[in-house]
Amino acid sequence: MGARLIDGLALSRQSRQDIATRAAALTASGTRPGLAVILVGEDPASAVYVRNKVRACEELGLHSVFDKCPETLSQADLLARIDALNRDPSIHGILVQMPLPRHIDPHTVIAAISPDKDVDGYSVQSAGDLVCGLPGFRPCTPYGCMKLIESTGQPIAGKHAVVIGRSNTVGKPMALLLLQANATVTVCHSGTPDLGVHTRQADIVVVATGRRNTLTGDRVRPGAIVIDVGINRDDDGKLCGDVDFASVQQVAGWITPVPGGVGPMTITMLLENTLQSAQRHAAR
Repeated sequence: MGARLIDGLALSRQSRQDIATRAAALTASGTRPGLAVILVGEDPASAVYVRNKVRACEELGLHSVFDKCPETLSQADLLARIDALNRDPSIHGILVQMPLPRHIDPHTVIAAISPDKDVDGYSVQSAGDLVCGLPGFRPCTPYGCMKLIESTGQPIAGKHAVVIGRSNTVGKPMALLLLQANATVTVCHSGTPDLGVHTRQADIVVVATGRRNTLTGDRVRPGAIVIDVGINRDDDGKLCGDVDFASVQQVAGWITPVPGGVGPMTITMLLENTLQSAQRHAAR
């Protein structure tokens, strides 16, 4: 019969309706959620991502500030702008779009963002909160992946989950979120000798390597939930993920498509984090 599609677009629309309702109520009480996005340079993909984020804010009734800066912007000037946004009470979330030009250190930039406004969830404090199981901002892509897994209606607790990839932005926080949900988690990566040994035992597989066909149907347990985080191009130039969709769909129980799976949920969880930040600000 083939795997059932996990429709990220439909789940995103549903989640955004809820966010819009809560944002309107918060705005009516005197606090309008605000997100500031900074783009440095002319990277085409980054420009698309930023445009989508700003548009989503406007559609849901959030206040948005968009700073488009030249490639030549100095690190000192960028840090000064972040400092001003940190002190701006109308801004509850700050996002600096990556990648940055080579002369700007991304770690220094992320560290400059107030932990109270780190809605991307990339700061050392956010990472520490996640490790310790404390409340805080969760990185948007892993956060969205958890919502997609939950949408299947299948329990996570007690299941064996395999995360392929160990990046600070997806792989590591994804593993921690699954651990918090009481899954037993294995993290695989480029140094794993036989990937299939692990994935064929998994009830849940999350693939985030940035390489096409990392996961194929012969490496999947029948009925597994497969979440494809990758964004690549196939030989015909069409968007595809890290999963060989055609073969995996024949074996898995649930699978996310590319496009239309993880991507829409990433921006949605950014908006959710911004709303939560505004709610905490209003409660002070």
